[in-house]
Amino acid sequence: MRDLVAERAKVVISDPKAIPEAKHDLADIIDKVEFAADPYEAAKGAHAIAVVTEWDSFKSLDYKKIFDSMSKPAFVFDGRNILDHKALYEIGFSVFPIGKPEFSHLEV
Repeated sequence: MRDLVAERAKVVISDPKAIPEAKHDLADIIDKVEFAADPYEAAKGAHAIAVVTEWDSFKSLDYKKIFDSMSKPAFVFDGRNILDHKALYEIGFSVFPIGKPEFSHLEV
């Protein structure tokens, strides 16, 4: 997180249970990080989303709705491998799971 902030990325954190803890853990950069209770709001205008928790609520989000609200190209980094990578790719995301092959629309 701190590396993203150091690179001047706009970081918006959405988590159904851990926002208070995240605010505490990131107290030293709290003015450089945003928090959003609604994951759809958190993703608006973003180029990338990173799933780094295993909450079931992230599995059932409307990723087409999220994709449509994001800047393009749009990326998903799945740090827990809980999402349907092929389905996300078919929506239009470039998908980068941990320890599994990527699904990328990027030309190499």
